[in-house]
Amino acid sequence: MEPDTRMRDPAGQAKDAVAEGKPGGRLFIHDPNLVAGLYVVATPIGNLRDVTLRALDVLASADVICAEDTRVTGKLLAAYGIATPLRPYHDHSKAGARTEIIALVEEGKRVALVSDAGTPLISDPGFKLVREMRAAGHPVYAIPGASSVLAAVASAGLPTDRFMFVGFPPQKSGARRKLLEELRTVAATLVFFEGPSRVGASLADMAACLGDRDAVVARELTKKFEELRSGPLSELSAAYSDTPPRGEVVVLVAPPLETSASIEDVDAMLRGADADRPLKEVSAEIAEALGLRKRDVYARALELRSK
Repeated sequence: MEPDTRMRDPAGQAKDAVAEGKPGGRLFIHDPNLVAGLYVVATPIGNLRDVTLRALDVLASADVICAEDTRVTGKLLAAYGIATPLRPYHDHSKAGARTEIIALVEEGKRVALVSDAGTPLISDPGFKLVREMRAAGHPVYAIPGASSVLAAVASAGLPTDRFMFVGFPPQKSGARRKLLEELRTVAATLVFFEGPSRVGASLADMAACLGDRDAVVARELTKKFEELRSGPLSELSAAYSDTPPRGEVVVLVAPPLETSASIEDVDAMLRGADADRPLKEVSAEIAEALGLRKRDVYARALELRSK
């Protein structure tokens, strides 16, 4: 279970990119004809150079930017020489703040909404604002870009044809296990956010409730010390129980195996196998034939041998 560690450009190197592109040393276009509305703008999840050119255009052309944390967004704007005014909008903003933002659009203003990192509304504030903006009859435009969910799914090596984003599981084990039991039969790769200090405990609960499935812990995606560690949930839990990971973490869990094989099918094939062949070799062949995990078939073979 060796970690896959990739060295990436430090996030702060985005300033080098400002000197490239259009005359005047700017990558963005200030568009005075940008129509009024709410623009939901994705920002980098770590490496500032992952911002899109369209995102820069909108951020530079907007009349105001609503930010989860104005200090964080201020660093992004400074890196690209954008001076659009900032105002806070976060989970604790009251209904009055949304009313004020809607009023700006009604006055013909262009408002950009950003979170600290990634695509707004994905475990970030903004849902209520978007809902109320649309209910008031005003346009909402998505400016796509970086997303830690999609970055993790794309690099983890788990099935991607169907995945379910769960967000942050409950902090307490009892509530967390209740949620995991509800997800046990979901035929999709499960994607969780988790705080570094709770990763070990969460992985242990996942192994207990979901079975010892294959999983991936993705840490610090797009940043200098990006790391993807894969293995069975039990092994990952043991690895992180005493040494919590650092930084932002995404946990991905493989879907349950779909197979019509029964325990009787496994037992019959094990009993019918050549007793002189290595048990691991036989188990691997049976697992492949029935669409099961090799370790599960091998464990059953050891059980039969001990009887």
